[in-house]
Amino acid sequence: MAREARGKVAVVTGGTAGVGRAAVRELAGRGYDVAVLARGEAGLAAAAADVRAAGGRALPVAADVADERAVRRAADRTEAELGAIDVWVNAAFCGSLAFSWDTGMDEWRRINDVTYLGQVHGTLAALERMRPRDRGVIVNVGSAMAYRSIPLQAPYCAAKHAVKGFTESVVTELAHSKSKVRLCMVQLPGLNTPQFTWNLNKLDRHPMPVPPIFQPELAGRAIAHLAEHPRRNMWVGLPTAYTILGERIAPKFMDLYLGRSGVTSQQTGQDTPRLGPNLFRPGDDAEDRGAHGPFDDRAHARDPLLELSLRRTAAFGIAGAAAVLGGAAVAVLRRR
Repeated sequence: MAREARGKVAVVTGGTAGVGRAAVRELAGRGYDVAVLARGEAGLAAAAADVRAAGGRALPVAADVADERAVRRAADRTEAELGAIDVWVNAAFCGSLAFSWDTGMDEWRRINDVTYLGQVHGTLAALERMRPRDRGVIVNVGSAMAYRSIPLQAPYCAAKHAVKGFTESVVTELAHSKSKVRLCMVQLPGLNTPQFTWNLNKLDRHPMPVPPIFQPELAGRAIAHLAEHPRRNMWVGLPTAYTILGERIAPKFMDLYLGRSGVTSQQTGQDTPRLGPNLFRPGDDAEDRGAHGPFDDRAHARDPLLELSLRRTAAFGIAGAAAVLGGAAVAVLRRR
């Protein structure tokens, strides 16, 4: 990995597991010093060790993103100990696998407080520091479910829809202010993360991502790419593309299709670990859980949509050249 970025500072919320952990490793590998915000002590220690192994400075901060003051204190501490924050990644979330009517209001609120308001708290804490400097990048981690909700995850889907709405509103405010701070979103497919070992689960079978399943390192690469090449929105995974486009083209069909297949596709008979829900307590306090979940044998490590997105400039250049050549050929034929 290139090391020229060493000295830049990134903050990753939810950075001890899954997508957040993959982002921590990818950013550290690209030369960033990284502050990791999460609740689990073992996960924090292991994530910090990953950063140091890549040659960077690490700052593990025990913080609950649902607590606005804790997030602001973490931002202050990051700038005091590592320096000005260049990149802020909002990856923390919690979720459930249950019918909406079987989900308690305390559970609804907790998922909203972490998955939606946690991103609001992180974004505003970052903007408070980045706007006066007129630089910086914020990446809000979304989902295909920010566009198309599915059964059994109503609180999570609602929170991701809210993240999308919040982010788009703030983007317009930054544009009005002519700010050079960039606020980005990345939309993700089903990933092989520890989420499915510690989701709130009120069904008999074990949770699993909706297939096809992808490895979290793909999300980590996308997040790091946005940190260095910011743009408004980025999709990872072909299923993300056809889910979002399917909702735009045929929402009623999607209702019927997901009503028929969406419940069973999120459950498996595989004997995966059940660590208990991490809504109100961290799942990696006593033991590091890493980036991967229990579906390595089914998860894809490559995604053609991501590869195209990472090479978007080159792809557009080739397409443009092809269009010019095609137009020239047509003109020649017409003259003949």
